[in-house]
Amino acid sequence: MNAAQRTAPDRLIDFSTAVYVAAGMIESEARVCAEALVQADLWGHQSHGVMRLSWYAARLKTGVCDPLGKPELVIDGSALALIDGHDAMGPIVAAMAADEAIRRAKAYGIGAVGARNSNHFGTAMYFTLMAARAGCVGFLSTNASPAMAPWGGRKKVVGTNPWSWACPGGSHAPMALDIANTGVARGKIYLAKQKDEPIPAGWAIDADGAPTTNPVKAIEGIVLPMAQHKGYAIAAMMDMLSGVLTGSGFGAQVTGPYQAQRRSRAGHFMLAVNIETLQPLAEFNARIDALIAELKSVPLAQGFDEVFYPGEIEAHNDAKNRTDGVLLPADTVADLRKLADEYGLKSLLPVT
Repeated sequence: MNAAQRTAPDRLIDFSTAVYVAAGMIESEARVCAEALVQADLWGHQSHGVMRLSWYAARLKTGVCDPLGKPELVIDGSALALIDGHDAMGPIVAAMAADEAIRRAKAYGIGAVGARNSNHFGTAMYFTLMAARAGCVGFLSTNASPAMAPWGGRKKVVGTNPWSWACPGGSHAPMALDIANTGVARGKIYLAKQKDEPIPAGWAIDADGAPTTNPVKAIEGIVLPMAQHKGYAIAAMMDMLSGVLTGSGFGAQVTGPYQAQRRSRAGHFMLAVNIETLQPLAEFNARIDALIAELKSVPLAQGFDEVFYPGEIEAHNDAKNRTDGVLLPADTVADLRKLADEYGLKSLLPVT
């Protein structure tokens, strides 16, 4: 019988890398994708962690995601550029976009890079943190397959379309935001389904438009936007940046990572701002320290023990899970066993 298990993150990365290689990827690129995947688990965002490994492997196996796809720089406009992902794995495309944006920001003060014909890349903050660690402010948007209806409608044509900001945190871990525009990331509903747990009221409605706490009915129905019409409007604008502007798919043209029969056509938009162009990095770090101190110094509301700045909880989780190991839900453990059987990787299986 399957049960939740803790496992070392390095073993998870090695296993995930081996699965991607068995699905046709070269090892260096497979490891990039594996590290991005496991990092989500380390941050405590298991909805975007190795729970998704079987989904990505299935897409590689059918060829809708090209295991040997090579992203190509198709427009080079100094501070502005465009990448065609050629259906490569999303983390490979997003990492190239981040690298290009950072390089251009160092040269011109700001760098903006669009990416088309990509795939789902997991957590956006994995890539904006690349900018933060390079002394930049980073922004990344992406579009996703339809999950919610336009405000006032009842047909899914709008994706969760998440976005992220990150910057250096001074003497602290970087400040980082990564959110979807639904009230909750759809992956959390899939995680609840895996755990056979109900979802909170207000997350979704079923196919008939009725409120539901059943994750299966929520997946079949419509995920609700955050902040009502505001979440819908932000999602639409992220689709404009990620899909329309880049020449990639948008709206109902985008396919999710859990569907193995259609090209994704996801697009991304990465922005990096070189802090040193505006002020010395040491001055920025002192100022961000002051901002964080102010945020954390306020009197606490009832039921709270501490105020956290954006990204602080993830930093704490990362440190703890690197020491204690990542706790994987029972269904994720079962999925990893199936992958080990399918690809002949039992010797690398990170769970017992």
